[in-house]
Amino acid sequence: MQITGNILVCDPISKIGITILKKAGLNVVDKPSITNSELLSEVKNYDVIVVRSRTRITNEVISNAKKAKIIARVGVGLDNIDVNSARQNNIEVVNSPESAINAVAELVMGLMLSLARNLPLADREMKKGNWMKKELTGIELRGKYLGIVGVGNIGRNLARIARSLRMNIIGYDIFPIKQDFINEVGMITTDFNTLVASSDFISCHVPSTPDTMHMFNESTFSNMKSTAFFINSSRGETVDENALYNALTTKKIAGAALDVFEEEPATNKKLLQLSNIICTPHIGAQTQESQELASNVIAEKIIQKLLEKYN
Repeated sequence: MQITGNILVCDPISKIGITILKKAGLNVVDKPSITNSELLSEVKNYDVIVVRSRTRITNEVISNAKKAKIIARVGVGLDNIDVNSARQNNIEVVNSPESAINAVAELVMGLMLSLARNLPLADREMKKGNWMKKELTGIELRGKYLGIVGVGNIGRNLARIARSLRMNIIGYDIFPIKQDFINEVGMITTDFNTLVASSDFISCHVPSTPDTMHMFNESTFSNMKSTAFFINSSRGETVDENALYNALTTKKIAGAALDVFEEEPATNKKLLQLSNIICTPHIGAQTQESQELASNVIAEKIIQKLLEKYN
């Protein structure tokens, strides 16, 4: 069945998805730098709105989107979309969480290795002409306990990678974790506080909700081992950055790595400048493969949803 419709792409996405949509007969208007005022003016003309994380689809935007049937987020989170408003206006919201599973897990593993061996410091000092071999005694991941908070798709993939390095896996999730997976990686499941107190590395993989807001706070960091490392690649709101700063400066924990921040671009300069933290600019899904997959998946979902609506 031939489908028709106008699609507005508001952020830069891989051309793969745009090509798929055009081949399906859809009219795609690619405006990756569209401003909010332009969006408010033009959105009334489109059946589908496609965004990544830059463009915010607010209630005001949705109110102007008189023809819209679908809002598509090329990526994982829906933080920049007023989902409730969309649903109230009978607009379906879709995303592509499957596209980031491998990319984010691999980044976390890279950050863990960097923390364990202090690779950023080694690199900086080498480039200054300093040979710091004696000062750079690290630790091995083998035998260490990795606590995964949020055992969803990314958390499970991270567990598999970590298990291949012979780490011990501890898992916590508010939802039941499938026994088959627990058996597969030899996961120890426990409550949040026990995981925090027992882990050598803690990696956070939870969505931003009222319940997860600042779940890593002064109390949490105080309960961690003084030799432990914390990694967050989920949502910045899950971490109280001031509490993390205090934990790092007072050596309550050994170090941290953040790919996400309470404000983005990150503005907490006192935290960013600490020597025992590694910071990356929200690049968890920023791989060629992940971006192509996300664009592909979203294009296919848009076509499928439009076909369903025509039928």
